[in-house]
Amino acid sequence: MQVRLRVFESGERFTDAVKLAAIEKAVPFQQIQSLVRTCGVAEERVRKLPAAACVLLVIAMNLFPVEDLPQVLRRMVQGVRLLFGDGEYPLAGKSAISQARARLGDKPLEALFHSVCQPIATTVTRGAFLFGLRVMAIDGASEDVPDTPANAETFGRHHSDRGESAFPQVKAVYLIECATHVICDAIFGACHMSERAAAQRLLRSVRKGMLVTWDRGFFGYELLRAALATGAHILGRVPANVILTPVRYRADGSFLAYLYPSPKARRHRRDGILVRVIEYTFHDPQQPGYGETHRLITSLLDAEQYPALELIVGYHERWEIEITIDELDTHQHLPGRPLRSHKPVGVRQELYGGLLAHFAIRVLMHEAALSVDQDPDRLSFTNSLRIIQQAIPEFQLVDTAQHRELYQRLLRDIAQQRLPERDHRINPRVVKRKMSKFRLKRPQHRHPARPSTPFVESVVILK
Repeated sequence: MQVRLRVFESGERFTDAVKLAAIEKAVPFQQIQSLVRTCGVAEERVRKLPAAACVLLVIAMNLFPVEDLPQVLRRMVQGVRLLFGDGEYPLAGKSAISQARARLGDKPLEALFHSVCQPIATTVTRGAFLFGLRVMAIDGASEDVPDTPANAETFGRHHSDRGESAFPQVKAVYLIECATHVICDAIFGACHMSERAAAQRLLRSVRKGMLVTWDRGFFGYELLRAALATGAHILGRVPANVILTPVRYRADGSFLAYLYPSPKARRHRRDGILVRVIEYTFHDPQQPGYGETHRLITSLLDAEQYPALELIVGYHERWEIEITIDELDTHQHLPGRPLRSHKPVGVRQELYGGLLAHFAIRVLMHEAALSVDQDPDRLSFTNSLRIIQQAIPEFQLVDTAQHRELYQRLLRDIAQQRLPERDHRINPRVVKRKMSKFRLKRPQHRHPARPSTPFVESVVILK
């Protein structure tokens, strides 16, 4: 492909040319501008970092996680600077970026997330549907945030008999489309927020034609009833203490039972929800859960139309949400380190920016997978992220008339990043480093007094 350099029109401002065309299809810039105006944060005068460009910066900081924000901004405008002339258009510094983020707030990012992040799988997307139902999953995770008084007050921290956690934490609960790893909705709250209550709020994004899966920690009568009221079907695991008395057995070994909201309701057989129960275990000693009884409940009652074995295999696709959370935590955030933002509004802004960045990556990966008739989870997220990082300045340098060709090349590059077929690995739930030789950080250590003299003046040589 022979490229032509982009030519800017006379009078076109530097700030107007700053866009992320590589992800434009997933996160349209016109939609960003519209939401900035709707949320009332559009500026009245020309700034070094306008509100719409600040939205792009918040997204880009989750595409370049190892860079500080001024460096992220330089990455984001690299191609435009080359064409406009380096040095003629000074970029916003650290303080100006901080002020721009404060003016922007979190509402435009939240509104943008809810407007663009929707299920994207089509009927030809491999592994997206089970019995014609779109497979979705709900799960939660916690994110460390900087240890500032504002973050600690808003999000809280965990306590145990060994002391309090090192950092405040924000609790996140996600609804994802399993096949594409697209996060379709999210709830963020304090670290002690109930995941089950958050999951019930996520049902606002559940539709008829979906099959919603969850782990046993999310099981609850109210969540089940609310999920069924959406018209969707459910497939979830239940804890061992839940009473499920068979009322009718199916030929495949599953049985029908009623779930009740309380023991009293069970005694009076009132307000019961009819579900199908599938019990299973594993015969391979190397499988996690070997010898244990696992129980699933589902609203798919017909055993002939919905065989138990296919439902069991389909339920274990729920683990795709664990991989999705790892993509956020390991590749878009710095592993082992808290988020960047020191204030709660900035934390939420950063989290929604991360979801938008993840959505953009996954949209490109999905299109690339369709182009070569592959399952989207056979493509490498890490390598796709690197390719997109490299593509951002290329789209800024190349004539917009050639962007379609450049986009197709981008998809081909991503499609080549194949992963080997998944083997039968297991991942035990253990940690390698649990104890530390250092003393525990106490409240008196959080804001120590500054030394009153320079280091060299404080040295005393003993004789």
